[in-house]
Amino acid sequence: MEQIRRVGIAAAFNGGKVLREHFGNLRSVRKKGAIDLVTEADIQSEAAIIDTIARAFPEHAILAEESGPHEGGGGRWIIDPLDGTTNFAHNLPLFCVSIAFAANEEILAGVVLAPLLGELFVAVKDQGAQLNGAPIFVSATPTLADSLLVTGFPYDHATIFDRMMGRFGRCLTAAQGIRRLGSAALDLCYVANGRFDGFWEQHLQPWDTAAGFLVAREAGARTSVFSGAPYAIESDEIVSTNGAIHDELLNLLK
Repeated sequence: MEQIRRVGIAAAFNGGKVLREHFGNLRSVRKKGAIDLVTEADIQSEAAIIDTIARAFPEHAILAEESGPHEGGGGRWIIDPLDGTTNFAHNLPLFCVSIAFAANEEILAGVVLAPLLGELFVAVKDQGAQLNGAPIFVSATPTLADSLLVTGFPYDHATIFDRMMGRFGRCLTAAQGIRRLGSAALDLCYVANGRFDGFWEQHLQPWDTAAGFLVAREAGARTSVFSGAPYAIESDEIVSTNGAIHDELLNLLK
């Protein structure tokens, strides 16, 4: 796993270098959906990440947000070359590269790099989670009333608006506060290091959550879907908390 970890970190930094070069200098932004953006930075970052991984592990499969699945065996890399594209396009530095490695549908390594914030989150299964090389842990906040939560709104929120806002309203009333940053991978990492006490979002893709999930879990987080069932790579919803507030939050989301 050490080579997987090292290659994942190298790939993240290579993708992050592309993002730094393009930040504030975008030539074009196009829409994949009504409000779902893609830029040349997404495409070029993904190419740099895939090239780094393929040089070390040419046999491995890859699932990437922009280019889709690349067939292979022996393991699968799950890549979001720019999580937080809308922030990026508006010159907000809250975005990241997210890279996970999985085998037999189990996530074994996760790397999340926020290049403009100078923060590298890394986790390997059963080896804990780190931020810039130092161990991180979830918060000890005991109740939802004392918690700062974070959530995200899916691109197709019009189809679930009433249910989504119902959940948001119940959580807003019950918690100390709620934030919306625009990057699910960072949201999960910020639960991991105690900045947030809980996170929830729906209508997600594997590249949004796979790496951040492992970082959070290895830092002590409890993670599930809204029903309380375990999170899996293909889950399209996620709830991740410090554990102490998990059941309280689930009750508001059901």
